[in-house]
Amino acid sequence: MRGSLLGSLLGLLLLAGCSDEASEPAAQPEGYPLLWELANAEGEVEGWLFGTIHALPDGVEWRSPVLDAAVAEADVLAVEVASLDDGVALGELFTRLAFNDPPGPLAARVDPALGEQYQALLTQAKVRRSHFDAMETWAAALTLAQVAQAAKSENGVDRALIRDFAGREIVEFEGAETQLRIFDDLPETEQRDLLNAVIAETEDYEQDIGRMARMWQAGDEEQLSELTGKGILADPELYEALLAGRNRAWAAQLENLLSASARPFVAVGAAHMFGDDGLPALMEARGYTVRRIQ
Repeated sequence: MRGSLLGSLLGLLLLAGCSDEASEPAAQPEGYPLLWELANAEGEVEGWLFGTIHALPDGVEWRSPVLDAAVAEADVLAVEVASLDDGVALGELFTRLAFNDPPGPLAARVDPALGEQYQALLTQAKVRRSHFDAMETWAAALTLAQVAQAAKSENGVDRALIRDFAGREIVEFEGAETQLRIFDDLPETEQRDLLNAVIAETEDYEQDIGRMARMWQAGDEEQLSELTGKGILADPELYEALLAGRNRAWAAQLENLLSASARPFVAVGAAHMFGDDGLPALMEARGYTVRRIQ
């Protein structure tokens, strides 16, 4: 499995609203990506929350003195998946989950109105049609999302931070199998909604990933927050499965880390940071003071 299939899709989670009314940020944005600190009742800083992008175009500078200081002070890194570079294991896992009882040809699962975009993606994929027909719907959606991806997963912020924490503890909130099973467990109707949303949103992906990267790089909280309620995430069932439910589970795990006196640096996808269901709000509800520091 080349790169990160899940990262490709999660990029689309935010990109889904990029072509709406949000104005395009400046080509060279000012500011830095969003970073929050967590403090206890005595005001002592106990951890940090950093919203990442799983894939970026070449040349995006995202580090800052404030971020570097937090990384240096942290005891442990908490990420969604730590084994991002183990391509063989990830490929075997994907194959094991993706090819079980597919419900007929993939073309029959695609909205007829999206036929042209679907055919273009198949051509771009350079993979036999029968290969996609053998996939479960969620797996085809993730694969097509990766085909459309212009940004490079090797530029992903998660990977860079994992390298920064070499020699320190790294914990996974989920791991690759748990993440993929989130999609595998979706009802077929939701899997088809996901597939069709991916196909619909990939046409302008290359342009939109640049726009989203600039929003993220500039720390544009307002526009990024707006995107988390659009496109794929406007579907209540997908929103619950891909964001809200996972955030609640992560907040519980994070509180356990904090209770163990470790100072965690939490680096998860930026979409998980916004609104009442975002990690900052959930940690505030658990009694922590959450303050944006960049």
